Amino acid sequence: MSPYIRRVRTASGATAVQIAVKERGTRRIVEHLGSAHTEAELAALVQAGREKIQAGQGVLDLAGLAPQSASAVASAVVESKRCALLWDVLTGAYEALGLGEATGGDQAFKQMVLARLIEPTSKEQVPVVLGELGVDAVTARSLFRCLARCTSNDYRSRIQGACLSHVITGGDLSLCLYDVTTLYFETDNEDGLRKVGYSKERRVDPQVIVGLLVDRAGFPLRIGCWEGNRAETSTLIPMIEGFRKNAGIEHLVIVADAGMLSAANLEALDQAGMGFIVGSRMAKAPVDLAAHFRWHGDALVDGQVIDTITPRHGATSGERDQSVRDEPVWDPQSHPGSWRAIWAYSARRFARDNKTLTAQENRARAVVAGDKRPKATRFVTVRKGDQVLDDKALARAKRLAGLKGYVSNIPASIMQAGEVIDSYHELWHVEQSFRMSKHDLRARPVFHHTRDAIEAHLTVVMAALAVARHLQNATGMSIKRLVRELRPLQEVTISVNGHQITAQPQITQTAQQILNNLNAAGH
Repeated sequence: MSPYIRRVRTASGATAVQIAVKERGTRRIVEHLGSAHTEAELAALVQAGREKIQAGQGVLDLAGLAPQSASAVASAVVESKRCALLWDVLTGAYEALGLGEATGGDQAFKQMVLARLIEPTSKEQVPVVLGELGVDAVTARSLFRCLARCTSNDYRSRIQGACLSHVITGGDLSLCLYDVTTLYFETDNEDGLRKVGYSKERRVDPQVIVGLLVDRAGFPLRIGCWEGNRAETSTLIPMIEGFRKNAGIEHLVIVADAGMLSAANLEALDQAGMGFIVGSRMAKAPVDLAAHFRWHGDALVDGQVIDTITPRHGATSGERDQSVRDEPVWDPQSHPGSWRAIWAYSARRFARDNKTLTAQENRARAVVAGDKRPKATRFVTVRKGDQVLDDKALARAKRLAGLKGYVSNIPASIMQAGEVIDSYHELWHVEQSFRMSKHDLRARPVFHHTRDAIEAHLTVVMAALAVARHLQNATGMSIKRLVRELRPLQEVTISVNGHQITAQPQITQTAQQILNNLNAAGH
């Protein structure tokens, strides 16, 4: 006579869980444990039954108990639910990065950071988000007090130090990526920080400029904030110099897009002994490639690379002798008035550029013909008061379609052209980090208006980005997907007939892979 767990579907759609035995071929219900309405409740009731059966006769007298009716036994009551697995994974990454130690164990700051990873929202909603996870959250007032501590105790410098230590331990600091973006505010009034300026999103709202320095894998190292009307190029040197000073690094290669390409920036980086790789503007191509076109024509093949020089100042170069067929090999001593320039041709890029140029040409022709309103249209110029197609500019653009340029001060003896190009293409990591911070972590809208609060908000975003990047690198999975996979796995505490039972979730295959990857990464 062995007891077993019996599940019965009831008329209401619930599942009744019972302990039953068979005597001489007849089933006898020993105890009705309760009715489950969810998978979690069902798992808890089944677990309760197994514990009673395994406990032996001292707990469950199978022979002496009379059958109990379902109506005589109280139903199972869910007392609490907790996303323990998700919370443990997030807190484990937070502590592994040293962020808890960096902020002195500030629980309010930790909760703001991790809540942003789960469901980005305003600070006031953080307790709601965490409450839904079964986490004991601090009050909204405590969170706002934490923002003040964030500034007064300089959490950002400490967090940046923790991030630097993490990268030095297991990463590569030989090359860093830098880019800027803008965060707008839905307000009509400017102040000392929030200014109307050039917006990457073509908005006219007051904004701030945010600079982000990351390692070659996109892990954040430093974040900065400036007035919204400040020139982007003016943010590069302060950011890099501050990082070098704190990190104690002498030799560093900085990769940035063409927006950072100012003569002053490149000279400053070079004078400081740092290497740089930046995107070149297409306007430079006719000068840089004039000799090549003269000797070889403008027919290029897929994957062709031209390693030459470009003038540091002005539009023409006095150091490229066009009577010489071969391109010069850049050297800082031999070419003091030039930088190294690399131009690469891609058939795929040509197809994309050509499609764009065709659309721009069609629009220009429509404007010239009067079919469309004139509105800052490329390839439209004015001659004798009339709008006409700029044939020369269009022909020049088509001639250069498929080309992409790079400017560097790293000699070919140290870094070959292919490596320079590959290093520049790693900029997508910083672009992805910006997308994560602006969209996945919702750095905007910013529900703050004072400089200190805005800076504290960006510190929270940087810490969240560090945790997100760390988990992504360890698991190969975006933070969005990781949260989506782990959040439904809830630890449920149920009260059954006066007994409290905690049921653990059934780990899915994806969740198990996440845990395996984290264990392999040393978590």
